[in-house]
Amino acid sequence: QVQLVESGGGSAQTGGSLRLSCKLSVFSEYYDYNCMGWFRQVPGKEREAVAVAYINGGSKFYADSVFGRFTIALEDAKTSVSLHLNNLKPEDTGVYYCATGVGRVDGSTVVAGGRFEFDHWGQGTQVTVSS
Repeated sequence: QVQLVESGGGSAQTGGSLRLSCKLSVFSEYYDYNCMGWFRQVPGKEREAVAVAYINGGSKFYADSVFGRFTIALEDAKTSVSLHLNNLKPEDTGVYYCATGVGRVDGSTVVAGGRFEFDHWGQGTQVTVSS
């Protein structure tokens, strides 16, 4: 069993900052993953990958919409992942989910040229940015 629990989020004004955190717990004997990522979803739209990081090698990938404003970071021996949201815009509003998975050449999630397949998700945390 794999569990992802997000924390943080909340409300901010345009130009402000927020920090999201996500903790991975693995209760089964073995879970194979090599990347952690953050997604967001706005009502009526598909879930969008915003940032992904490999747990080894340090490569990070960002959606164009957040590049230069958001930073993904691995913590706690790579079992936690944070997302620092800076220079927030109203269009950043949404429910943010963390996820774990693997990089795959045929992965269904594409971020900045990287392809991934995610198989576990957190419950989501709300981010609201007001103008």
